Amino acid sequence: MVLVTPVSLAVEAVPELEQAVDLAIALVLSAAIGAEREIRQKSAGLRTHTLVGFGAALFMLVSKHGFSDILSEHVTLDPSRVAAQIVSGIGFIGGGLIFVRRDAVKGLTTAAAVWLTAGVGMAAGAGLWLLAALATVGHFVVMLGLTPLAARLPRSRHTPYALTVSYIDGRGAFSRILTECGARDFAVSELSIEQPGERREARTVTVSMTVHGPGSIGDLTSALAGIDGVLTVSSQDAGARQL
Repeated sequence: MVLVTPVSLAVEAVPELEQAVDLAIALVLSAAIGAEREIRQKSAGLRTHTLVGFGAALFMLVSKHGFSDILSEHVTLDPSRVAAQIVSGIGFIGGGLIFVRRDAVKGLTTAAAVWLTAGVGMAAGAGLWLLAALATVGHFVVMLGLTPLAARLPRSRHTPYALTVSYIDGRGAFSRILTECGARDFAVSELSIEQPGERREARTVTVSMTVHGPGSIGDLTSALAGIDGVLTVSSQDAGARQL
């Protein structure tokens, strides 16, 4: 006959309470990272990051406590094997977030955020609460602090920029656009022209082109905007990794 005392019940309840706290911490921290991605309207947002971190914590807890009933002097298990499989397995989700458009790679930062969220969940599931919290803080430092810094770093003369210019057809704007690019040492590597329809009894033409050169892209866009007949000018780093 096995006697169950209040003391033994309390001992069994404490680990279960700690496991629940581990899961709750993983849920909150993963949701915080996911909220930042959701605000930026990325392909993986609040729900994806929360589920990744929460699931990683669950796998860690199962790895730590789920096989204690079969352990003996003849049976030994390596709990780190589950953690290693989480790290490699999360790559399938990250790979689905990365895509290539022409020469630009998109989604790398979001995929890295998912990978980090899995690490946060694993740390929380392992009971390393402080480490999980510091990793979450580090995520916000990188995303919110380093983004403005990266924008101020000097660009290579070979950095491609995507220019989109809308102008009214029939005023010679297109030839002046190309002339202005050449005068400012920008080479045009790709070019496409669209004519969506009518506008004020004159056709509105939109030209998209990729340029690169040693000059200032801001000065180029300002010069193009001043050409007679040009309606709008926009530019972006064609090779930028979206944050």
